[in-house]
Amino acid sequence: MDLTYDAEADAAYMTLGGPIAPGQAAQQIHSLATPGNRGEVTLDFDAEGRLLGVEVLNASAVLAPDLLDGAGPPGPG
Repeated sequence: MDLTYDAEADAAYMTLGGPIAPGQAAQQIHSLATPGNRGEVTLDFDAEGRLLGVEVLNASAVLAPDLLDGAGPPGPG
């Protein structure tokens, strides 16, 4: 698992496994509201239905500060 965080966008992304190659995320489930509507979550799946990653918008309101402090910067692209 790898977590990146973009403070300007207040968006975190958690990859499950290795890096996600361009085009590997074949399906997405968008805009799942978190409890209390404090943030939104998007799930990325590969063509076989395996979960590749999770994006969290408004991450500072949804994720623990120490988790975000330990996150790396977002990668290119």
